[in-house]
Amino acid sequence: MQPYKTFKVSVFVLFFGVLAGCSSKPSAPMQMPPPEVGVITISSQNMPVTVELPGRIDPERIADVRARATGILLKRSFTEGSEVNEGDVLFQIDPAPLQAALDSAKASLARAQATLTQMQAKADRYKQLVAINAVSKQDYDDAYAAALQAQADVETAQAALETASLNLGYATVTAPISGKIGEAKVTEGALVSQNDATQLAVIQQLDPIYFDFTQSSTDLLKLRSMFDKGQLQKLSTDEAKVTLVLDDGSTYNQPGKLLFKDVTVDPSTGMVTLRAEFSNPDRILLPGMFANVQFEEAINQNAISVLQRAVALQGDGTATVMVVKADNTVEARVLKLGQAVGDSWIVIDGLKAGETVIVDGLQKVRPGATVKPVPFIDNTGT
Repeated sequence: MQPYKTFKVSVFVLFFGVLAGCSSKPSAPMQMPPPEVGVITISSQNMPVTVELPGRIDPERIADVRARATGILLKRSFTEGSEVNEGDVLFQIDPAPLQAALDSAKASLARAQATLTQMQAKADRYKQLVAINAVSKQDYDDAYAAALQAQADVETAQAALETASLNLGYATVTAPISGKIGEAKVTEGALVSQNDATQLAVIQQLDPIYFDFTQSSTDLLKLRSMFDKGQLQKLSTDEAKVTLVLDDGSTYNQPGKLLFKDVTVDPSTGMVTLRAEFSNPDRILLPGMFANVQFEEAINQNAISVLQRAVALQGDGTATVMVVKADNTVEARVLKLGQAVGDSWIVIDGLKAGETVIVDGLQKVRPGATVKPVPFIDNTGT
C-alpha cells in the first residue's frame, strides 16, 4: 500500500506545480484594431462665387392707355385680365362729332383752295398788266400778297384736316403693346377727354419679365479689389447664371439672364441697382412680387470645399472637421466657412489642398486617436 500513496502524492504535487507555473505568467490584454473611417482628400477647384439678394418683379414694358380724343365712350372690346395683342381694339369713343369735325375741315380746305385759285389768277393777270402800265405797281403787289395769303390759308386748312382725321382715328382706341390688360378704368357712357388724357386701362408685358434688385456698393468694391488682386475671375453678364427663389422658398423653373448693373449709387441707401430678365410663359411671375435672386458674380479658381456632412457645427457657430494626419492620428480642425454650394461648404480658412478629412465614421473617433483611413464612397446617391 505504501507505493500507491507515494504515487498519489506525486501526482498532486505535479498538478499544483503546473497551476503555479501557469499563474506566474499574467496574460497581456487584447489590442483592438484602429477604427476604419471614410475619408476624402481636399483639392482646389474652380467654383462660382454666388450671392443671394432680395428684389421685386417688374414688367418689361408697361403702357398707360389714355384717351386721345374727346367724346362719349360707346364700347369696351376686351375682357379684363386677358392677354391682348398690339393693335387690338380696346375701346370705341363716339365718332359722330369727330366725323363732323372732319367734314367741316374738308369743306374749309375746299373753300381755301377756291380762294387760292381766284387770287392766283388775279395776281397772274396783274403781272401782265403792270408790264404795260395798265395797272399800278401797288395794285399788282396787293394781288400778289393776296395770292400768298390764300396759299397759306390752304396749308392751314390742310393741317386742320389732318388733325381732324387723326382725332377721328383716335376714337378707336387700340393696344399700343402686347401684354396682359388690367381692369377698365372707365365704363360705357363715360365722357373721356383728350385734354385731361383720361386713363382707360393699363397693359403690362409679362413675358419676358424683369427682376430688379440692389447690391451694396461696399460689396462691389470688395469684389473689384479681389478681381484686381487676381483672387477671382470676372464673369461677363452673358456667363453669369441667375436663379430666382420665390417667396414660398421654391426655385423658379426658368433660368435668368443678368442684363446690367446701374452706373450710379443711390446716395440715400448706398446701393446699386441690378436687373435680370426671366422668361415667364406661364405668367407665374407677376409685377410687384418679392423674391430672392441667386447669381454668379465671379469664379474662384482655387476654391477649397468640403462636404457638409464632414463638418460639425456647434451651437456658437463654430465649425470643425476631423483631419487625419500623416501618422493616421486624428486632429480636430476649426474652419472659417463661406457660402454653401450644393452639398459642400466653401472653406475660407482652416484647410488646404492635399489634407485628408474624415467624412464617414466620425462617431468612432476622437482627437488624438489612431484610425484606418479608407476612401469615402457615397452610397446615398447625393
